[in-house]
Amino acid sequence: MKKGMLKMASLSLRGVYKRYAGGVTAVSDVNLEIEDKEFLILVGPSGCGKSTTLRMIAGLEEISEGEVYIGDTLVNEVAPKDRDIAMVFQNYALYPHMTVFENMAFALRLRKTPKDEIKRRVEEAARILDIEHLLDRKPKALSGGQRQRVALGRAIVREPKVFLMDEPLSNLDAKLRVQMRSEIGKLHRRLQTTFIYVTHDQTEAMTMGSRIVVMKDGFVQQVATPQELYDTPVNVFVAGFIGSPQMNFFDATLEKNGDEVSLRFGNNKIVLPEGKAKLLEGKESYFGKTVIVGIRPECIYDDEAHISTMPNSLVSMHVDNTEMMGAETYLYLLMDKTSFVAKVNRRSTAKLDETITVAIDPNKLHLFDKETEMTIIN
Repeated sequence: MKKGMLKMASLSLRGVYKRYAGGVTAVSDVNLEIEDKEFLILVGPSGCGKSTTLRMIAGLEEISEGEVYIGDTLVNEVAPKDRDIAMVFQNYALYPHMTVFENMAFALRLRKTPKDEIKRRVEEAARILDIEHLLDRKPKALSGGQRQRVALGRAIVREPKVFLMDEPLSNLDAKLRVQMRSEIGKLHRRLQTTFIYVTHDQTEAMTMGSRIVVMKDGFVQQVATPQELYDTPVNVFVAGFIGSPQMNFFDATLEKNGDEVSLRFGNNKIVLPEGKAKLLEGKESYFGKTVIVGIRPECIYDDEAHISTMPNSLVSMHVDNTEMMGAETYLYLLMDKTSFVAKVNRRSTAKLDETITVAIDPNKLHLFDKETEMTIIN
């Protein structure tokens, strides 16, 4: 793969839109700078525009407005086959009448690549993917995971500047998906090429990408590293989409009495620590107003040690259900009519249908504007 490694492939999307007949806008004003050798993931719910964005990069979808550059080349009018990219689809799209070798060699034969070069590239890709022993088989004799490797191999042999992957693991069972996630990560490190990967699975996004683009309704919500998305989401959507189980949300009134800043909801009150309250400087207009409060499941505790150290953030909740997950326990809780999930120690003594006291870590609270749903403080 030496030749492929020398190619530089940054990618740039500038003000890109996709509008369909009838006035439907699938993608709005996407601006992205993707660095050479980066592993970038587009994530979001179905219909958010992530696959359409990928297909515009590939040239399979016409760009309604804006510009796409691969390296320094504007590619809006460049045919897909001339963009020096390779795409891996969800359904593998293998030719059933051809062997694995023939499937992988097909694009190279169309390009009139010399036979010995085809053989070298196919065998090298097969070795990287551990499918050398399958080269003479037809696709119907392969498992789902093996077919996925062949589809990847077919992309690798082309030695493209950019790999585009559209939900490539969604047809695999859960165990194989986890294994292939790791394999694709290794493949990226080995090939040293730019990868752009689409998924609706936030766990896949968090574990694979160096940077993640979160999309909703055709708009980019946030572009950041996995850790930044988790710790500092820009709005309620990103906060709720990233993380499993998802962040808990509830409404509370933000109050200030003297030096004390607190959140009041029902009969409960959480006093914000000094460091957290300080972040509200310049945002005093929120005092006296209802805000959306977010807290991650792992920041709600039911053990005595945490309860004793967080006396200013104790809340009574009703235990609606419990799930033993092995290393931890999930508590499904109700406060008034608001549902919560707490990820607690597996030795939790919480019992079904009882009312328990939990401590909500006040340092880990996220506050959002009730109207705009944008972040006030993280």
